[in-house]
Parts: sequence; structure tokens; C-alpha cells
Amino acid sequence: MAGEGWGLDRRNLILGSAGLGALSLGGCATLGDTAPGVYAPRIAPLRASMNRVFDITVCLRPFRAAGPRLEAETIGDALVIHNYGHGGSGWSLSWGSGTLAVRMAMAHSPRSVAVIGCGAIGLTSALLAQEAGAKVTIYARDLLPDTRSSRATGSWTPDSRIALTKTAGPAFAERWEEMARLSYKRYRRYLGLPGTPVEWSDRYFLSDGPPGSEPEPEDPLGFARYEDRIRDIVPHGEALPAGSTRFPTPYVRRGTSMQFNVADYGHTLMADFLAAGGRIERREFHAPAEFASLPEKVVINCPGYGARALCKDESITPVRGQITWLVPQPEVNYGVYYNGVSVLSRRDGIVVQAVWGGDMFGYGDDHETIDGAEAEKAVGIMAGLYGRMRA
Repeated sequence: MAGEGWGLDRRNLILGSAGLGALSLGGCATLGDTAPGVYAPRIAPLRASMNRVFDITVCLRPFRAAGPRLEAETIGDALVIHNYGHGGSGWSLSWGSGTLAVRMAMAHSPRSVAVIGCGAIGLTSALLAQEAGAKVTIYARDLLPDTRSSRATGSWTPDSRIALTKTAGPAFAERWEEMARLSYKRYRRYLGLPGTPVEWSDRYFLSDGPPGSEPEPEDPLGFARYEDRIRDIVPHGEALPAGSTRFPTPYVRRGTSMQFNVADYGHTLMADFLAAGGRIERREFHAPAEFASLPEKVVINCPGYGARALCKDESITPVRGQITWLVPQPEVNYGVYYNGVSVLSRRDGIVVQAVWGGDMFGYGDDHETIDGAEAEKAVGIMAGLYGRMRA
């Protein structure tokens, strides 16, 4: 879809750190494939076709204008630490958010802790509580493979629809930075492990027009942008000379970012939790008052989007996102954005996602039904791009 171009909101792209790095693009000279100092890897073409689609999934991100809810509440004789509402940054901020929640929980020196929810935030909070010395039980209706967390894109996007600037205020900006830095450091432990649960990958941002030639997407709400606060720890992007890649567009920008291969990464987290003596009990809660009936008297509540119904929290706004899954191609080891569509190649499949409209795309939409037309359009845009790729 036209109209996105160079001005597209950087946080929702698979570009990750390419957006976080300051990119000065004063034009691209035609220097060819052998331009000095330009790293030009072999870029295998994506086989973009609806014939290669093996699944289409829909996720609802839990957005809160004030940012995630991280606060304590007494319910009956239980201390409940709420930890939910991370928008599109649940996986990215999970370790930092969990660290803050566990600090509040362990201030009371509990021997045992209950965690509500088995998604990205619940699992990391449970592991951190174990490391702090507590015996932990996860109570959840669904285990990770069946949660909304499992339907995430899997890219490092720590401020993707995390808050509104005016509503969250400067105090949250400082909290966000702490969460982002804690998470980023923790993810280093998972790099290089068997199964590649977390890895680095290049991301390419392609445009047919020069920087500033296309209007930015509308942002009437004022979504927060905090990328400048962690510029010192993330790789920066670069503009590539025309002709230095096989991509058919005259403007190419490249960055490098972390990605989460959610199937293997989630399996790793579950295995680590159980190996450390963790226990999981299938249970569905209908109101926070039910937490008081648990044997654990310190509870970390991580229901994700489910908090809207469970906690009657109307501050949570759904943000719909749909992924079309293509059969994996091991030779495609990069991500790409073009014309309102992002692609990220993961070990468990190639993620194709429409992101036209920037942060407002999917905002306020709570429908989890599959949109076949959206999938066909997104895959079609990629098919057209790769159909023009140079031999």
C-alpha cells in the first residue's frame, strides 16, 4: 500500500534497530555491487505466494495509554502485583517489566509466589521470581502455545504502541528506559543457544522514493517514541548505495535487530521454569477476588489482553494484528519492509504482516477473525517486489 515510505512509524516495522539508529540519507549514489566498504550479502528471494501459506493468525495487543500497569493492590489477604498492558512490546520488555514486578513482590519476602498467565509476561515473571528464591506456581487457562503471545511477530520493538506521550508523562519514559535496558541485557543470555531461540538478523527498508517524498502516517493520538533513550546500546542503521543489493528499489536502508523465534524461545522458557521446580495448574479466573483463594499470598497478575475482561480494565484498548505464515526458507535469513508490508523470516515460518496506516492500523479493533483479503494483498505486494528482483 502506497503512502508509507520513509516516514513510516519505525516502531511497528520489522526493521527494529534500523529505526532506532539515526539515519541520514542525503541520496544514494549508483556505485554497483562492488562499492567499497559496503557489506553486500547474498539476498535469497522470498517465495511469496498464497500457495505457500500454511496458517493465518490474529493477535490482540493490550495497549494502555498510560503504559503498562505495574502496581500493587491488596485483595483479601493477598498482595497482587499487576503486570499487564504492554501494547506491541510484550516480548521485548518482558524481562524488564518482570524485574520491576518481582521487586515489588519480593519486598515482602514470600516463600511462594503465584503467577497468573502463561504468556510472555507471565513466564518471564515466573522465572525471575524463581531466581529471587520463591517457589512459583503458574495458574493459567492456556499454556504458551495457545496464548496470544504465541501469535506475536517476534521482533525487538520495545516502544511499539507502548503508551501515549502526553498520558504517560516523563516518569513513564524513565521507567520504560529501565525496562528496555534490563530486557536487552537479559536477552543476551539466549543468543547462541541450540535451537536459536534469540538471534540477530538484518532488516531492509525499501522505498521507491527518496526520504521525505511520502507523507507520514497519521498519528492523532500521539504515540510515545522513546528510541533515543537507548540509542547507545542498539546497532545503528545505514543507507546502502543503489545497486549494492538485488532489491529492485532505488532506495535501501539496512539495520540489524534481535528477533525471537517464538516457538523455540517459548519452549526454552517453559523448560527452564519446570526444570527449576516450577509448577503449572490449569485454572481460569473470572475476577481478581478469586486470587485470595490461592494458597500463595503474593500474586503477580499477568493476563495480557485478558485483563480487560478479568480486571474490568477499560483502559486497555485492543490493537489487532494479523500474520500470514509462509513455509520457512532457511536461505532467507533477513527481514524486509516494503509498501506497507513487513516480512520477518523465522525458524518456524516466514511472517508476513500488513502495517499500512502506522500506529493507527488495527487500533481499537477487537476482531480476532481472519481477514483473507488482507492476507492476499500483503502477500501479493511481496510477490510483486520479488518478481522484479535482479537476477
